[in-house]
Amino acid sequence: MNIFITGGSGFLGRHLIRSLKREQGDNQITSPNSSECNLTIKDSLNDYSFIKYDRIYHLAAWTQAGDFCLKHPGEQWLINQLINTHVLDWWKQKQPQAKLIFMGTSCSYDPLLELKEENYMKGIPTTSLYTYALTKRMLLAGANALHLQYNMNYSCYIPSTLYGGDYHNDGRQMHFIFDLIRKIYNSKVTKEKALLWGDGSQRRELVHVDDFLNAMYNTADKVNNDLLNIGAGMDYSIQEFAQSICEYLECPEELIDYDTSRYVGAKSKLLDINKLKNMYKEYSPRSLKEGLKDSIDWYKNSKSNK
Repeated sequence: MNIFITGGSGFLGRHLIRSLKREQGDNQITSPNSSECNLTIKDSLNDYSFIKYDRIYHLAAWTQAGDFCLKHPGEQWLINQLINTHVLDWWKQKQPQAKLIFMGTSCSYDPLLELKEENYMKGIPTTSLYTYALTKRMLLAGANALHLQYNMNYSCYIPSTLYGGDYHNDGRQMHFIFDLIRKIYNSKVTKEKALLWGDGSQRRELVHVDDFLNAMYNTADKVNNDLLNIGAGMDYSIQEFAQSICEYLECPEELIDYDTSRYVGAKSKLLDINKLKNMYKEYSPRSLKEGLKDSIDWYKNSKSNK
């Protein structure tokens, strides 16, 4: 199978490429990085048109965790609209035989509605994430428009927050779970307070990156011109995550403190995964304890290897 991947150097992309090579070694994978193929430039993908691809995984997006979306709404709109438009145009013009598989985002949901697939395009996303959320809705709208007019095929997957090993550790803002691990690990080493954003009551859902990929592979032929939530089906408060990390690191919980003045995003995000469970009855995501061990061990090793 010939596979093209955008965003292959990101967290999900690195895991996807390794997984495709490990589980399905006969895949021919093409995944240029941003210096080799700048997706904001029209026709930048034309150099890769000499191969007819079976699947295109579109993972590329200009975003970061934390309050990044709050600080860069205009840039996010312009850059992500360019990226998505150019990928969709290349798909239509040069690769119409390929199935386009792309990522949505849970922040596209209106927090006042149930986070189930039929509500993805309804209501108003959280204000602080509004622009990024709308670019993801527009990506779905564009893919569906091409399907309706040209009978092209796509799948849209909406993950809860992904975690696991091999995250970035290069100074960029981290997703909340890696930020918690970093702060609590540093607190154990320095004996100084770990200051966490918010009051600890905000709730989040995690899905291990390998569980996400497993669910995606096992539904790839079933999600046709549609979208699918992939989560763990359970959420926890930031305080509960912090307690679990402290327990594994043997860090006293007294070193944890909360800054209620800082950005916290949505108060709660828990995806409805009934559609996934009906489609893939064997789906069984790993426990939080097991997933956190993988993430924490990776972080400890990344620090010791520096």
